[in-house]
Amino acid sequence: MDMLFSPEFWSALLAIVVIDLVLAGDNAIVIGLAARNLPKDQQKKVIFWGTLGAIVIRSLLTLAVVWLLQIPGLLLIGGVLLVWIAYKLLVEEKDHNVQTQASLAAAVRTIIIADTVMGLDNVLAVAGAAHGSFLLVVLGLLISVPIVVWGSTIILKWVERFPVIIYIGAGVLAWTATKMIVEEPFLEPFFTENAWLKWLLTIAVVGGVLLLGRMQKQKTAKPNPAA
Repeated sequence: MDMLFSPEFWSALLAIVVIDLVLAGDNAIVIGLAARNLPKDQQKKVIFWGTLGAIVIRSLLTLAVVWLLQIPGLLLIGGVLLVWIAYKLLVEEKDHNVQTQASLAAAVRTIIIADTVMGLDNVLAVAGAAHGSFLLVVLGLLISVPIVVWGSTIILKWVERFPVIIYIGAGVLAWTATKMIVEEPFLEPFFTENAWLKWLLTIAVVGGVLLLGRMQKQKTAKPNPAA
């Protein structure tokens, strides 16, 4: 019970909420695109069954990743991958080229497949932020359900109006990545003895991701003089 009131628990839960906000919104767009050509009475069914199927698959994947991260070396690999995901969040434009479907079954299948493919970054990030706690995984998934179903429009408007949200999300992802790296079993004793290196790595990774991401985004945003 003490764990529920520990700063580590609440900071991890807050990280999961932020991760869901910046990574789960795009999955909601998939649902809307896949169902938009169906009759109105079928669209609610598609949203319900498509979301339910996607959440079940994501739950199993997240729990599997939590278990896999117990294997020596995979926490380090997962952390490095999460650094790359944080960087891509800042510099990549998301492609929502999802085909609309004319039947309920086909639309549900499209949603589940697309969400599984698009949600892999979310799965890794949530599993990393949960630090092996299945309770945090479940809470994270419960939080992500309303975000995926109802929150996409609001989130996209927020991001368009306040681009700093994406930078906050990327920073949280990079911070989660460094926690995964320093908690890797064969590295943890070294960072425990040299706590200053842990903070140095955190600052370097988070600062590096945000700085390089901003520089790359500014570079791609500049008009080509030769055009």
